[in-house]
Amino acid sequence: MCLGDVMAPPPRKIDTSFIGRPHEYLPRRVYSTTATDWQERVNFDRLRRERLARAKAAMEKHGLGALVLFVGENVRYVTGVWQGNWKNNIFIRYAVLPRGGDPVLFETVGSDMECAKIDAPWMEGGIRPAITWKWAEGAEEYMARRMAQSVYDVLKEHGVENEKVGIDVMDMRAYQALTDLKLNMVNGWPAMSGARVVKTPDEIECLKISSAYGDAAMWRIIHEWAKPGVKESYICAKVNEYLYEEGFDFVYDIIVASGGNTSPYRRWHTDKILRQGDLVIIDINAIGPGGYFVDFVRCFKVAGKPTQKEKDLYRECHDSLYAAIEHFRPGATTADVAAKFPTYDDDRYGSVSLQQFAHSIGLSLYEGMWVSRAYSLNYPAEIKQNMCFAVETFSGHPELEQTVRLEENLVVTDRGHELLTRCPFEEDFLS
Repeated sequence: MCLGDVMAPPPRKIDTSFIGRPHEYLPRRVYSTTATDWQERVNFDRLRRERLARAKAAMEKHGLGALVLFVGENVRYVTGVWQGNWKNNIFIRYAVLPRGGDPVLFETVGSDMECAKIDAPWMEGGIRPAITWKWAEGAEEYMARRMAQSVYDVLKEHGVENEKVGIDVMDMRAYQALTDLKLNMVNGWPAMSGARVVKTPDEIECLKISSAYGDAAMWRIIHEWAKPGVKESYICAKVNEYLYEEGFDFVYDIIVASGGNTSPYRRWHTDKILRQGDLVIIDINAIGPGGYFVDFVRCFKVAGKPTQKEKDLYRECHDSLYAAIEHFRPGATTADVAAKFPTYDDDRYGSVSLQQFAHSIGLSLYEGMWVSRAYSLNYPAEIKQNMCFAVETFSGHPELEQTVRLEENLVVTDRGHELLTRCPFEEDFLS
């Protein structure tokens, strides 16, 4: 049976009557990342099938004859093939999902394509050589035409070449080459976003596993690595070392901001040393061993007790965060969430600061839905069961010596929400 046979994914047969809730909603019940014969853990075969089924359903909903995918996370979503973050979004590989057919992966030629054939037997011959056109200088137009023809051939084989074809990201040369073949290219992002934003149970299990490792990394930062005299870059290096040792796919970014780098908040690390009394904001962004993100923030003080002013800032950030989190439940909207965010530059400029903010997470750090006061108050979107979000707030007032940022990850359940990140907050700041 190939990946495209998605009519009846095997049902989840876990008996949860004793624990009373679906396993994926219980963050203390975290599976090992290894496989075994004696326990049903993350079922990656089922995960691939259910993701593909969701993509096909979204394609039908949007009236598309096919999807042409260049974004690496979209390619992984429908094919289950991943070959490192470096090639995710540089237009050297692509996939085509035709209506009524299986996905076709166009993989980078050479050893990459051979590895894909070995690694992904579920593709069963659905792997073809990618025609890479970017950076081809004078040959770019010629190579783009060849790439477009490879896409057209798949569409023709499935009889959908005259229907609407969704493309997930725009590259002008690719778009011109595809439209030169008289293909009716339309925006395919809403279909893929709609498929990915509501998670399958196995996806939620993967997010739980990533969160568990993220919690552990944060504990080690606070209790082992963050000391006076070490550099922000040292903390970043230690988290990278730990997560890669534990089998993470990719460490996307470890933001370490200390002391004056917290106000205004500098969202990258430097080689500044940590000093006694520094507030430190740590933001862990990484792709776990199952391919799913953890993205959360904690703030603490190095070698000192918080002042009353620092407690007030922490409490402001913490309470606004949890006021917003309380509205993550089925049937609520992004407007309900955004109304609880503190006013900030989203209001001043009518754009997204990514500071008083929430975003869905999954295979991507930013997946499907953003929540900001810039637009969510006037353009609300429905929050649905099995959506997963990172929610983050910031006490970002002018003229502060130091300030506070916090972030949590959660899954929307049938009853409301469940936190995936469990690293505790600093009691000294909340007392």
